[in-house]
Amino acid sequence: MQFGLTETEQMLQHTARSFFTSECPIAEVRRLMEIDGAYDEELWRKIVEHGWTGIIFDEESGGMGLGLVEMAVAAEEMGRALLPGPYFSTVFVAGALLNALPQGGNGLKAICEGRARATLALLEENACWETGGVGMELRNGRLSGTKLLVPDAATADLLLCVARSSHKVVVAQVCSSARGVSIRRMPSIDRTRQLYSVAFDEAPAEVLARGDQAQAALDRAMDVATVALVAEMVGGMQRILELSVEYAKTRKQFGKAIGQFQSVQHQCADMLLLTESSRSAAYYAAWALNQGAADARTAVSVAKAYASEAYRDVGNRGIQVHGGMGFTWENDIHLYYRRAKASEIAFGDAAFHRERIARTVVDGRAGFSLPTPVNQEAAGGASRNM
Repeated sequence: MQFGLTETEQMLQHTARSFFTSECPIAEVRRLMEIDGAYDEELWRKIVEHGWTGIIFDEESGGMGLGLVEMAVAAEEMGRALLPGPYFSTVFVAGALLNALPQGGNGLKAICEGRARATLALLEENACWETGGVGMELRNGRLSGTKLLVPDAATADLLLCVARSSHKVVVAQVCSSARGVSIRRMPSIDRTRQLYSVAFDEAPAEVLARGDQAQAALDRAMDVATVALVAEMVGGMQRILELSVEYAKTRKQFGKAIGQFQSVQHQCADMLLLTESSRSAAYYAAWALNQGAADARTAVSVAKAYASEAYRDVGNRGIQVHGGMGFTWENDIHLYYRRAKASEIAFGDAAFHRERIARTVVDGRAGFSLPTPVNQEAAGGASRNM
């Protein structure tokens, strides 16, 4: 493989940075995070017009037909700009799941064309990222129960719900405006990416896949979303580093810039090391997953395990460089730190992915499935993975 971006990927990077920097400056991020759903119709329209909603989907579905490395390039720039709203859950999560399903065509096309926004409803009270923790039942085409920590549910048109039917995993599509669906906002540390509880009371659902087909699609979609998240985390680390270096050059103490003090230089050097290491892991995972490499799923877990702790550590060091003002409301560093804490546990934290790697080494299982009963006790304390 080539250790560097191709000319086409560099052009995409430049285009993405120009677009997200101009259309989503930090002042706009602050405005949107005060709105329920952090959603702006005008910004979404521009995102659709530039083709970002179809970046990784084939042209038959209305997409651009690019690969996962290109996805990582774009996601990094989105993370650098701290893009708020439903883009990630719509394209990199729900879109990736529909793309992996034989019957996901209509919904995927609607996403690519910007006619629909979607999200994945997976987590329940046990907060387990594996399908073994799913207890919601689908009976006679209807869903009842509650999903928690569902991202961007208030702005989603389609809810892709993971449930069980006859002891088999099922992916079912529910219209958010359907009778029997109730959406309530939950507290979240990252106000640019809001979370909701979704209660289903005999809500009508369309089954898209079940059994092994549903599990395989979920495994693929979760891996794609995890790689996209890691790339986004790299973009956030890069921006924290840039802001910290800029501040260290201008902030003066004892008559000279604090960047001349060795302790501050060490903080910045460590941030650079963590950022570049995370970037290498993210792009290798994207390449491996795109190529179907034998170690692709392990590479995804390595990248997420490392970046989960690295982003948090970079945020810590960035705040230390800025001193006490680093976590004040007026300073932008704390917004990235909030995103870091939210991203740390999304799709499994470092402990979750280290365990996943260990399972791969022991018996070759690397999926998000867990062949155990659905109650929390029988799942072996799976909630610890949250």
